[in-house]
Amino acid sequence: MTLSRTSRHPALDAFAANFSDNALGPVRTLGRTFRLSIVATLQMALDLVRGQLKVREAVVMAWYLVSVTALPAFLMAIPFGVIVTIQIGNIINQLGAQSLLGAASGFAVIQQAAPLAAGILLGGAGASAIAADLGARTVREEIDAMRTMGVDPIQRLVVPRVIAAAVVAPLLAIFIVVVGVIAAFYLAVTMQGVGPGSYWQSFGSFASQRDMALALIKASIFGVIIAVIGCQRGLEAKGGPRGVADGVNATVVVSTVAIIGVNFVITLIYTVFFPLQIG
Repeated sequence: MTLSRTSRHPALDAFAANFSDNALGPVRTLGRTFRLSIVATLQMALDLVRGQLKVREAVVMAWYLVSVTALPAFLMAIPFGVIVTIQIGNIINQLGAQSLLGAASGFAVIQQAAPLAAGILLGGAGASAIAADLGARTVREEIDAMRTMGVDPIQRLVVPRVIAAAVVAPLLAIFIVVVGVIAAFYLAVTMQGVGPGSYWQSFGSFASQRDMALALIKASIFGVIIAVIGCQRGLEAKGGPRGVADGVNATVVVSTVAIIGVNFVITLIYTVFFPLQIG
């Protein structure tokens, strides 16, 4: 009797299956994520031209994202400002340049802390909710029912969530900048012996509108990335509640890693073309 190919090479077949799942699987998932982002962007532009943009859905989702991230953003912004002030203040005091504490605190909070904190908050609270919502609809076959009725899930569900995340993320970044800078200012004046006037003078000399624009652009990009990842994981959920839970966990992990990597690339490019200058 002739043996099948699988029975002749069980170890080789197991290795091939493992390699396909663990090595090539993430690459295929990344490709599907890029495809979804491109399709969602084109659909958004088409809906905008036709006047068919789902504004109500986007506003409802934006309000939900704000409601679940506003308080954590406030609580996260204060430690950012305090930690930066303490760490940098110790070094600056040894150099006798206390007047530069405002510049260092503002620079760190605006360029790095605010957009990263906004992205992490949206990835942890907002994107996980998006993945759970769409995942539950997928396992209940609601997404398949929408396609059967001729309703495009990308137009109806994905595009409004991408818009909401892209708008809410910069707002969170602004909020974190305000709270973080105020916390840093209070600590610098009360504990580091820095004069209020010198703090704001150095802050204004180094911080610029271009830095704030960079923070808002990064936050908006992070919002789009997080929303696309959450939607992609939710639309591909399978296996019942366990599959939805796995999709939510993957959304949080992948979105966090993605925004850290993208932040590194954007910061590197910005530093090369726009080096730090005193205003």
